[in-house]
Amino acid sequence: MPGEPPAVRGANHAVTFAWLLTAVFYFYQYAMRSAPAVMMPDLTAAFGMSAVGVASLVGLFYWGYAPFSLVAGVAMDQVGPRAVMPLGAASVAVGAVLFSTGDVTLASIGRFMQGAGGVFALIGAIYLVSTYMPAARAATMIGVTQMFGMAGGSAGQFAVGPVIAGGVKWDSFWLVTGLIGIPIAILLLILIPSRKKPNDAGQARPSFGVALRGFGTVFANPQSIICGLIAGLIFMPTTIFDMVWGVRFLEEAHNIPYSEAVLRSAAVPFGWIIGCPLLGWISDRLGRRKPVIIGATLVLLLCLAFILFGPVGVLPPYALGLVTGIASGSAMINYTVIKEANRPELSGTATGVINFINFSMTALFGPVFAQMLVTASAGGERELGHYQDTFQPLLYGVVLAILLAFLLRETGPKARRRPENQSPQLATN
Repeated sequence: MPGEPPAVRGANHAVTFAWLLTAVFYFYQYAMRSAPAVMMPDLTAAFGMSAVGVASLVGLFYWGYAPFSLVAGVAMDQVGPRAVMPLGAASVAVGAVLFSTGDVTLASIGRFMQGAGGVFALIGAIYLVSTYMPAARAATMIGVTQMFGMAGGSAGQFAVGPVIAGGVKWDSFWLVTGLIGIPIAILLLILIPSRKKPNDAGQARPSFGVALRGFGTVFANPQSIICGLIAGLIFMPTTIFDMVWGVRFLEEAHNIPYSEAVLRSAAVPFGWIIGCPLLGWISDRLGRRKPVIIGATLVLLLCLAFILFGPVGVLPPYALGLVTGIASGSAMINYTVIKEANRPELSGTATGVINFINFSMTALFGPVFAQMLVTASAGGERELGHYQDTFQPLLYGVVLAILLAFLLRETGPKARRRPENQSPQLATN
């Protein structure tokens, strides 16, 4: 701003550059998270596994992503992002190289490492936003952060699909993307600001006891659990249905050619590119969180129902996937809510907790849906009815997310300014 001293402006610019690079890291890991969806036949042949077996292998990403959300969250609060985010990027890079070997054991370890390291991107970006940027722009900036991630998710499908179809071998893709992660890790180490020394701003010295008390505080807050469940229920149609089975669903249930199926499936994460910052901005402008979460999730429910049960060819080819992605961007507003519902010094821990709950649901239910699909098709060729029977529970999950949203306490700026919300109870939650 014009009235700021040069030192303050310089610090703000440094944080902005650090956040931007962290968002690029998030783009990078998200591209690798979604890329397997467009190379399932190649992976099936390379690993000598069934499509369901490969889906389980690919799903190991979330078995690393979910538990390390807790590690990443508390690490941000305890030692700061500079100490851990470069290690996260390096883990993603090494994991991609291991995945490229074609050995099932090494690939499994590599996929787990991609998830364990990749989680530091989102949590680190949100930590930078929460710690160094104005609170009035929190939902917008977190939405923009997620926009980078979903841009990576979209690129992992619509950009990688043609590359693989054009003759680039799947293992070469993973090797090259792994090598790209090394300079990202180095730049993160250089550009992320150092954490203030303990007690510079009333901070406690890092310790295991402090970390445990932080976890206890966040987990004991019912609002934290509700935020995590809502985010997970909204996210699963993307992480389980679209990013793993989306291309196969369009090919097998609707006889859509592979190249077209890739682009249609990629429309969902592309919708997130629009929806995450847009819905975050609307929430900040309204000064409220709940109406945006509930309204957008209702739209998601209608879109998902139409994808599974609606007539084909009624809507423009990419419209339904795009609107689905835009509406499901409401999941990210819960990341702002949980931060606002807990103490400021627990920002990283709170983000880790919601990420843990969110992606634990994907890790747990991903194999369940895969097995349900096998059971529905009796191990044979999959048809539309099989997909409908398998993924119909996702609709019930979205309905549950809407009901849970009514239980959220409003934490938006307008609600925080109301006198009745300035009670000691609110201040401690």
